[in-house]
Amino acid sequence: MKNTTAVAISGGVDSLMAAWCLKEQRQDIVGIHFITGFETNLSRARHPQADNRQKILGIGKQLDIPVEIVDIRAEFQEKIVDYFTQTYSQGQTPNPCMRCNPTIKFGKILTYARKLGAQKLATGHYARIKRGPSGNYRLFKGLDDQKDQSYFLARLTQQQLENACFPLGEMKKVDIKQLAAQKGLRPVTHDESQDICFIKHTSYGEFLKGQQGFEPRPGLIENLNGQVIGEHNGLCLFTIGQRRGINCPAAEPYYVLRLDADRNRLIVGAKKDLLSSECKVSEINWIGEQPTLPMEAHTRVRYRSKEAASMIFPQDKSTATVRFAVPQTAVTPGQGAVFYRGDEILGGGWISPTS
Repeated sequence: MKNTTAVAISGGVDSLMAAWCLKEQRQDIVGIHFITGFETNLSRARHPQADNRQKILGIGKQLDIPVEIVDIRAEFQEKIVDYFTQTYSQGQTPNPCMRCNPTIKFGKILTYARKLGAQKLATGHYARIKRGPSGNYRLFKGLDDQKDQSYFLARLTQQQLENACFPLGEMKKVDIKQLAAQKGLRPVTHDESQDICFIKHTSYGEFLKGQQGFEPRPGLIENLNGQVIGEHNGLCLFTIGQRRGINCPAAEPYYVLRLDADRNRLIVGAKKDLLSSECKVSEINWIGEQPTLPMEAHTRVRYRSKEAASMIFPQDKSTATVRFAVPQTAVTPGQGAVFYRGDEILGGGWISPTS
């Protein structure tokens, strides 16, 4: 194939319209749909072929493009689901979407696309890539503030950005849906891109209980003074900032402050105790030039929050301390911390537990 772009086809409206947009530009397109084994809520053990492959092939017919099906169940289990399980086992809250983009979509699937002869891999992400004066690739927020997904792409490398394409970056989701309807194009799934794709119709706790080697351990609940005030049924049922499920009567509601995995204890306190003036970030992927001196930036500590003014103090090539201008609530170990300057993403890493 010559000048071919591969498109990761999930079955949703975003990837469907990403492919349509590229075809309208008269590009040669090949669709790639990857099977994770978690496409339906059926048991993967009982129904190993339970997936959407026939429906996905229908997407190819709608667009009149070939669609390749690639089975990545083993790698998805190892790289994403096992990571998800292990992170909860360590008393942290994982971010599987942020891990999936560099390891699966722009790792395994990009490699497969190159074998098909494609030069780039396109996805339905709402984000933008621009090339700077020095030739480096730069990542920016999508035009649609409500659907911007740049946060989840902050760990892509220069090489991955060079080979990535986001056709919807300059568009809004409402317009995409209207355009699909006008063109008679029909998605076969309706899950939103930011949903965890491998957990359907069940809770995180129930999903974790079904993972091999994972055993929730009941333990004790403590307040900040070290006083035992109750019991929990497993740390995996909680995350920082959570209020529900603590079930310890008090004059003021309790919130989860920390998951002490070493002692299997849930540490709770008042809402005001959730505020953090700083956090440590590790395994940082700097998209542009790696800073060596303290710098001002805005930091987003979870997908559904706004960036907060902060000062970044680099410790080494991939570790930094972030100090917020205004203390932030529920800064959660295991989640991604992403650094912004205006609409540009500078890089991102993982929030580390406090010592």
